[in-house]
Amino acid sequence: MTKLPLGIGLSLAIVGSSFGADLPSYKAPAPPPPLAFSWTGFYGGVNIGYGFGAGGAETGGLLDPFLVDPPSAAFWSFGQNLSGVLGGGQVGFNWQVSPWLVLGVEADMQGADLHARRNVLVKGVFLGDLSSINSVNAVDWFGSVRGRVGLVLPSWPNALVYGTGGFAYGGVTNAVSVANSPPPPPGGVQFGRSLFNEVRTGWTAGGGVEWSPLSFPSWSLKVEYFYTDLGSATQTFTSFTPSLDNTIFIASHVSPVRWQTVRAGVNWRFNPFSVGPVLAKY
Repeated sequence: MTKLPLGIGLSLAIVGSSFGADLPSYKAPAPPPPLAFSWTGFYGGVNIGYGFGAGGAETGGLLDPFLVDPPSAAFWSFGQNLSGVLGGGQVGFNWQVSPWLVLGVEADMQGADLHARRNVLVKGVFLGDLSSINSVNAVDWFGSVRGRVGLVLPSWPNALVYGTGGFAYGGVTNAVSVANSPPPPPGGVQFGRSLFNEVRTGWTAGGGVEWSPLSFPSWSLKVEYFYTDLGSATQTFTSFTPSLDNTIFIASHVSPVRWQTVRAGVNWRFNPFSVGPVLAKY
C-alpha cells in the first residue's frame, strides 16, 4: 500500500474541507400551514320538520238584532292548535367577524300542511239559545327573512350556536260556519258562513345548533326551533236563512295564526375556508 507523505495528506484534507464548505446546503420544504375553519360564505340547503300549536284561543259571538222578543245572542271561546308537517329550503350568508362571533342573514320558503279543526256547541245568552260553531284553519306555505347571530364554541370552531329572528309571511285559509237555533218563537235554525284565503305577515324568532364535520367541511347539519306569529284573522259575516223572515244574525270570529316549529336541515357551504391560512409560530 502506497503511503502519502504526511505533508501531502494534510494539504488534501484542508482543500477538501474548504471545498465542502463552499457547497450550497439543501433543506426540505416546510409543509403547508393548516387552513383555518371559517363559517364565512354563502350557503343553501333543505329542511324538514313539524309544526305544533303555540296556544291562543278562537273567539267570537253573534247577535240577532231583529229578534226583539226574545232576542238571540251567543259568545264563544275555545283553544286552537295548528299542527302538521312542513319542509322546504333556505339560502343565506355568514360572516365570521371574530374567532367567536358569526353574523348572517337567511331566507327560507316552506311548504306546509298545518291545520286545525274545531266543532263546538255553545249555549246562548238567553234561555233556549243553542249555536254550533265549526272552524277550520290552515297554513299552506310560509317563509321568512331573518338575521342570525351565532357564537362559535370554544375548542370547537366547526360548531355554531345561534339565535335568529325577523320578518315572516304565509298563505292562510280560514273557514267558519255557525248554525244558530234561537229560542221560540220563532224557532228554526239560522246559518252563516265565512271563507277566505289571504297572505298574512308577522314575525318569527328562534335558534339552533349547526355543526360541520371537519372531514367534509363544505357540508353542515343543523337543528332549529322557531316561534312564528302571523297575527289574528277576523271574519265578520251574517246569516242566510230564507225560510225564516227577519231572523238574521251578525257574527264575528277571530282566529290566531301562530305556531311553533322544530326542524332539521342540511346546508352546502360555497366557500368554507374563505379565511387565509394560519401561520405556525416557531
